[in-house]
Amino acid sequence: MFKPLVLFLLLLCTACSPDDPPAAVPEGLTSDAVPAAQPSSPDTPESVVVLAADPWCPHNCVAGSEQEGYMVDIAREAFARVGLTVQYVNMSWARALYQAEAGEIDGVIGAFPGDAPGFLFPEKPAGHSRTELFTHPDSTWVYSGIDSLRNQTLLAINGYSYSPELDAYIAAHLDDPERVLVLSGPSPLSRAIQLIWERRTDVFPEDREVMNWAQREHPSQGRLRSAARIYESPIYIAFSPQTPTGKKRAEQLSEGIRALEASGRIGQIMARYGIDPPEFR
Repeated sequence: MFKPLVLFLLLLCTACSPDDPPAAVPEGLTSDAVPAAQPSSPDTPESVVVLAADPWCPHNCVAGSEQEGYMVDIAREAFARVGLTVQYVNMSWARALYQAEAGEIDGVIGAFPGDAPGFLFPEKPAGHSRTELFTHPDSTWVYSGIDSLRNQTLLAINGYSYSPELDAYIAAHLDDPERVLVLSGPSPLSRAIQLIWERRTDVFPEDREVMNWAQREHPSQGRLRSAARIYESPIYIAFSPQTPTGKKRAEQLSEGIRALEASGRIGQIMARYGIDPPEFR
């Protein structure tokens, strides 16, 4: 979803309960809240690949919607080449990682290597992300390195990885709500934007395409200010290390993506979401 911070948060999940750890800022219900989906069961056919994530559109969107996200579309077509069907479900990112780690689902969509250490990553990414720092449009704060966050309250989403440097900063200040707030839930983006507008937090890191999409969907909210771009990275569909098919599924996905690239199909899929394929690579 930039979503090693995550190891700490996953341990917190398991220590407290099987649900997400409590958020520093309660998310509450928002207009686009998505209920957590049920994990796969032992009766799920081997021909079905169960992938989960919280909505992070346009990379991966609301399950069952007309546009489920270009990474979901790519996964469906790549796996269809070998007779496999994708079951895509929404749940919070921390819970998706927890269930994949436990082998209850096959994998997660929208992962960075820092999100899911120990997971099985395909050779081919399924997307590309540019992480920026967003503020209230009236803010004049300038990002000049990690130390410039010292007098700002940073809002982060539970389980997300943003960049190696920012992840380390968040982990170091988790116990200081004046510096870091953590937001949990199945669909936290609209809540995070709301908190910025209400000036209850100062800085929110998010993917550029995700923020563009959210602001196009809700134009009445106005546009947040981008203070800096801090990181770029490929994003992946990462597979559980606990399932017997994880390695094979990663290989099949890479092979399928290569075929879709060679045929030009990748460009057609991404055009549906207003994204230029060179950004994908």
